[in-house]
Amino acid sequence: MISPQTSELKLNDSANSLHSWQWRFWEGLPYLTCSLLANWQHGFFTRQFSPRFPADLVQVLDNDAEFYRVRQVHGGVVLTPGEVKEFVGTGKDVGTAEFESLPPADALVTEREKQAVWVCTADCTPVLIADEKTGQTAAIHAGWRGTAKRIVPEAIARLVSQGNNLENLRIAMGPAITGEVYQVSQEVAAEVGATVVSADSEASILNALQELPNSPISPDSEPGKVRLDVRRINELQLQQMGINEQQIAIAPHCTYQQPDYFFSYRRDQLKKVQWSGIVSK
Repeated sequence: MISPQTSELKLNDSANSLHSWQWRFWEGLPYLTCSLLANWQHGFFTRQFSPRFPADLVQVLDNDAEFYRVRQVHGGVVLTPGEVKEFVGTGKDVGTAEFESLPPADALVTEREKQAVWVCTADCTPVLIADEKTGQTAAIHAGWRGTAKRIVPEAIARLVSQGNNLENLRIAMGPAITGEVYQVSQEVAAEVGATVVSADSEASILNALQELPNSPISPDSEPGKVRLDVRRINELQLQQMGINEQQIAIAPHCTYQQPDYFFSYRRDQLKKVQWSGIVSK
C-alpha cells in the first residue's frame, strides 16, 4: 500500500469544527479522507480516478481486502457482502461482476474484517460509516430518493443488528451537491423533509423545515421550487436517532461547483461518477 502525501483542509461549519478533511494523492491523483475515519483505510475519490472501478481503487486502500459493490437504484435496500455473493452466485468474482448481475441496493454493511465496500455518486451523497469498537463499516449512496427512504438510518439499523452501538459510530458524508445550488420542486423537498418533521401537508412541512436551525431548505427564484440540502437532512435524521453531532462530519465540497475535481450530473448531464470506499478491520 502506498503512503500518500497529505494536505489538510479544516471545515468552516461550526457543527463539524472538530473534524478535518485531508487531500491525499495516489500516483499524483487526489482523493479525500476524513479525520473522523482516520483509523480506517477509506477514500472519497475524485473524477481524476475515472474510469477506474473498485477493482482498481481497492489497491489504494488495501490490496488484500475483498471488495464489494451493488447495482444502485436510489432505493432503501441494505445488503451485506454475504448477501451480494449469494445473489451473484458462489464461485464468481463479485468485485468485478457486471453491473446487471449485481443485486439492486444502495448500502453495504460489512460482516468481518478486510471487506472493502463501495458506492459511486455524482451529486448524491456518499456516506461512509465505521464502528470504533467492532471495526465494521458501511458505504451508502444517499440521493434525495434514498434519503426520503431513510437509507442511512436503515444501514445503521443493520449495523446495530450486527452488534454495533450508536455511540461508537463515526459517520462521514463526502462531496455532494450543496443546498445553495440544488434546485428541487417543493414536492420533492416535502417528501424528503417529511423524514425529519411531523406535518400533514406540503406547505406545513416546508414551513417546519424553514424553522429548523441551519434549515435544510432555502428560497428559489422559480415558482414552486426551493433549494434543498440533502446532507443536512441526513444529518438531522442521524441526530434524531440519538447520534451526537461530534460523530458526524460533512465534507466542505460541492460536486456541482467544483468541476475540476468532481463529476456532477446536474451540471453536465453525463453519467459519470466518482467512487467512495472504506475497509473494515
